[in-house]
Amino acid sequence: MSTTSLHPETLVLHAGNYRSDSATNAVAVPIYQTTSYQFDSTEHAGNLFGLRELGNIYTRIMNPTNAVLEERVAALEGGMVALAVASGSAAVALSLQNLCSAGDNIVSSPHLYGGTWNLFANTFKQLGIEVRFADADNPESFRDLTDDKTRAYFAETLPNPKLNIFPIAEVAAIGKSLDIPLIVDNTAAPITCRPIDHGASIVVHSLTKYIGGHGTSIGGIIIDSGQFDWTKNPDRHPLFNTPDPSYHGAVWGSLVPEALGAPIAYAIRARVVLLRDLGAAISPTNSFQLIQGLETLPLRFRVHQDNARRVAEHLVKHDAIEAVIYPSLFDGAQKAKADKYMTRGYGPIVGIELKGGEAAGRKFIDNLKMIYHVANIGDARSLAIHPASTTHSQLSAEDQLKTGVTPGYVRLAVGIEHFDDIIADIEQALAAANA
Repeated sequence: MSTTSLHPETLVLHAGNYRSDSATNAVAVPIYQTTSYQFDSTEHAGNLFGLRELGNIYTRIMNPTNAVLEERVAALEGGMVALAVASGSAAVALSLQNLCSAGDNIVSSPHLYGGTWNLFANTFKQLGIEVRFADADNPESFRDLTDDKTRAYFAETLPNPKLNIFPIAEVAAIGKSLDIPLIVDNTAAPITCRPIDHGASIVVHSLTKYIGGHGTSIGGIIIDSGQFDWTKNPDRHPLFNTPDPSYHGAVWGSLVPEALGAPIAYAIRARVVLLRDLGAAISPTNSFQLIQGLETLPLRFRVHQDNARRVAEHLVKHDAIEAVIYPSLFDGAQKAKADKYMTRGYGPIVGIELKGGEAAGRKFIDNLKMIYHVANIGDARSLAIHPASTTHSQLSAEDQLKTGVTPGYVRLAVGIEHFDDIIADIEQALAAANA
């Protein structure tokens, strides 16, 4: 069915090719718990392996349950096609490895999830891929750090802990002028922002978070907008414009549109080269669980955001708190960006900076009774963490500050419980932290 005019609440239930199971007429998406698939003939098998047609070969590469998840998230984000993988971290890594070889570089915002920062600052360095950190508040800094080996720009829509919304359109426009795609991690802002609408070429999510929503299943996804021309500047993207010896000299940028009738060379290469070779496959059982979460995402996210806004407004004048970080409370240029990009709410995450510094932050966490202390965001239940001692602890003190982590900072991923119960737990923990 056409998805161009459907709202998010409808897309998450009806987008894609699945209507019912062809064998049983089951409406719920089945779990196709299988490793492999019967070929119709040797000709059929040859066509699949030769990419003359797409179809199921082996679940490491594709699976019917996974395919429904991919189609629905692609539609939700306004993309053409998606690739589900084992985790959000795998999605980030593969999204960039699909463009970069040793000696290449990426220009990124420094406002990142701690695991992404470590990937960029350390693991990619070991692979010979350099990551240059720009000033997210100055789009032109991306251009300044670009050279002929730059393959991509990278950012998070709503980066925690700072929650300063990234200037997607401005950086995407710079990238377009230089034939560089912008990849945006939209994990913390589904529904509220569609980066592709603002010029992003690729979007990634940790499905583990708000799309899954229940803290039961890990997964990630890469969404290809289908709007980037990988052949326009062959020197900029050699992996798409030089023969690939692993596919008998296939040239991805020109072969895939011709063979499949769609400009999805990026997604196809990620699937049949990287996922095939590195094996970061999502299990169909996890995809099934994530589909269940996806179907209620618009409803849950509405409550997440409303509760978060109310928590921020309640705490903004609290005696124990130095600052409350939430997009609706920003002013000036930061508020203008929030209003431009967050069109359906200001997000589900609230940051609080306690006056007592690290000791107060730790004590606050230890005295929470209802709110969970976990290294996650996006559960239906409210979650809290002290990043300086956990998610960002592998970073130096200097790098922590670059990402926005200060000693007394606490991140609240506000859940869908009743607001009065959420705020009561926060209040008693603040009282205990300052006793």
